Amino acid sequence: MNWWKNHRGSSTPVWFADVCLRGIAQVMLQNNPLTGALFLAAIAWASFASDAYRLAIAAILAVIVATLTAQWLRVDPDELESGLYGYNATLVGLTLATFLAPGALLWFYVVFGAIVSVIATLATFNVLKPWGLPALTSPFVLVAWLMLLATYGFAGLSGESLPSGAVVGAYQAYHNDPLDIFGFIQGFFKSISQVFLKADGIAAVLLVAGLLVSSPAAAAFAVGGAILAVATAHLLGAESQLITGGLLGFSPVLTAITLGTVFYKPSPRVAAYAALGTAFTVVAQAATNMALTPLAIPALTAPFVLVSWMFLLPRPCLETTRPAKTPHEEGGA
Repeated sequence: MNWWKNHRGSSTPVWFADVCLRGIAQVMLQNNPLTGALFLAAIAWASFASDAYRLAIAAILAVIVATLTAQWLRVDPDELESGLYGYNATLVGLTLATFLAPGALLWFYVVFGAIVSVIATLATFNVLKPWGLPALTSPFVLVAWLMLLATYGFAGLSGESLPSGAVVGAYQAYHNDPLDIFGFIQGFFKSISQVFLKADGIAAVLLVAGLLVSSPAAAAFAVGGAILAVATAHLLGAESQLITGGLLGFSPVLTAITLGTVFYKPSPRVAAYAALGTAFTVVAQAATNMALTPLAIPALTAPFVLVSWMFLLPRPCLETTRPAKTPHEEGGA
């Protein structure tokens, strides 16, 4: 790491790689290139394990294109170097590669989405500035939703993992099967790995390791958030496959990190407040899933964004680490 630090300021390739890795790390609100490298390893492993190499390629391509676009737009240098223009693009690339069928147009779509994500990030900064709110992953959600919805109107793009029709079936009551210890553990690991749209236990371990490198507190809140999310979803009677697949837990994990370590200084009161927000994110996830059913698009991290904004706006009597004027900043974010 000393070599890396020494060459970051003198070598353009090292500097560029550093910015891109920080951009990947910022998906889980961390500003650390080693964390980004471990997150990238998690993406690569999950892509290899699922025989879907295009996912890792899309993530790398998207963060590179977004970083170049941010330079071209002459964004704030400190924000650029912190990776603030790479994380939304990384998620856009992963999402498009996950839900759309492979093909030449997919790569055009990934590049196009990465470029637009930078503009959306800048726009969101300006819109939220008067409210003192962070953008979080809202630019990613907006861009990905629009691009996924548009595929229903384009013959050249098809949703490999999206519902085939514009309107899917009506709501059906789900049966909540007993959740044994194996199912609980499975749901725990996949709740963490699904932050990067992959259900893989090894990827989850790599992600937690990446958090530990940057912020042990963030790692602890991520682990606690995943446990609480699985328990809450099961208690409320959610569909068992959604729980064990981590599909109700990834947004709560991000909420736990955000409220517990980024914008509030960790303390017992903050931990309780973050736990409340994390549990409510499970409710928001289920609600958003149902609300978007007629549109046949995934909720992505919209529940995390909405609940985090809700719990940041009141500004209760909790000690904050800094004003929430950007999505993820220095100091473990």
